[in-house]
Amino acid sequence: MHPAVIGYWLMSGGGGDWADQRHAVFAGALAGEQWATITSEPGSGGDISRTVATATPDDDHGFLPGRSYGVSGLKHFGSGSGIADRMITTAIPDGEDAPALFVLDASDRRWDGSSGFELVAEWDGVAMKATQSHGMRLERAPAVRAAWDGPLDELTRAASPLIATIFTSVVLGVLDAALAEARPRIAARADSLRPYEQVEWTRAERDHWLAVQAWEGAVRAVEQADLPVAIHAALRAKQSIADLAEDTMRRLTRVLGGGTLSARAPFAHWFEDVRALGFLRPPWAFADDILFATSFDVES
Repeated sequence: MHPAVIGYWLMSGGGGDWADQRHAVFAGALAGEQWATITSEPGSGGDISRTVATATPDDDHGFLPGRSYGVSGLKHFGSGSGIADRMITTAIPDGEDAPALFVLDASDRRWDGSSGFELVAEWDGVAMKATQSHGMRLERAPAVRAAWDGPLDELTRAASPLIATIFTSVVLGVLDAALAEARPRIAARADSLRPYEQVEWTRAERDHWLAVQAWEGAVRAVEQADLPVAIHAALRAKQSIADLAEDTMRRLTRVLGGGTLSARAPFAHWFEDVRALGFLRPPWAFADDILFATSFDVES
C-alpha cells in the first residue's frame, strides 16, 4: 500500500505548492514515514470520486506543505491503520462541488474520537488479515489538501497503472508461493495421482504461467509511459490475474485434498488472499466499466 499511495505524487508539473509538497512526500517516505489509505466509503462501489465526506478549512497543521483542512465522514477499509503515519482520503471541500485528495495526519492518533479518528468497525476480514483495514468515523481529522491544481481525475489516472500493477504483484507473489509449496507435495505422489488430479495440476500450472505473462505485459506497458495504454494494460492484467489466481488455487486445493481447509495449512489463507485482488481498487464492476470504456482507445 505504501508505494501505491505515494504514487499519487508522481505527477510532474503543476503550480502552487505542488513541487514543494511532492518533495516533502518523497522525503518523508525516504526517512521512513509509512503511507496508507482510507478512501473507501459505504455505498461508493470503490469509486473514490463518489465521496460524501466533507473538508473544512482549518488552522495550519504543518506536517506537509499545502492548505490545512479538517475532514469529516464515514470511511472503511482503512488499510494500514495504526501503522501508517499518513493516510490519503477524499472529501468535498466546503464551497466546492468536486472531490479532492487529502492527506491525513494519522501518526499516534487515538481512535476514541478525541483526535479526529473514531474506530467504528474493527477489521475482521477472512483475507488480508494483517492489513488492519479498520472502519473509521472522521470528525475534523487533521488533513492537508493535495496541492495539484487540476481535477482529482488527473491524479488518479496518472497513478492508476502503478497502483494496479503493485496490487497485482502482491497477489501474484502469493500465487508463486502456493505453486512452490504445492509442487514438491504433488510430485511426491505423482505416480498415484488419479487422471482428474493430473489434469487439475496441469491446468493449475498453466493458469499460473498465464498469470505471469499477463503481469509481465502490464509491467512493459507501464514502463513505456503511454498513459492510455498503461491504464488499460495494467487493469486488464489485474482482472485477468484475479480470475486466474482463484482458478489456480481451487485446482491446487482439489489435488492436495481436504487438509488444505485447515487453518494450519497455508493454502486456506492463500486462497482467500488471492480472492481479494478482484475487490481491490478498482473492484470488479468498476474495473470492468473502465476496461470497457478504454477498450476502443488502445490496440490489443
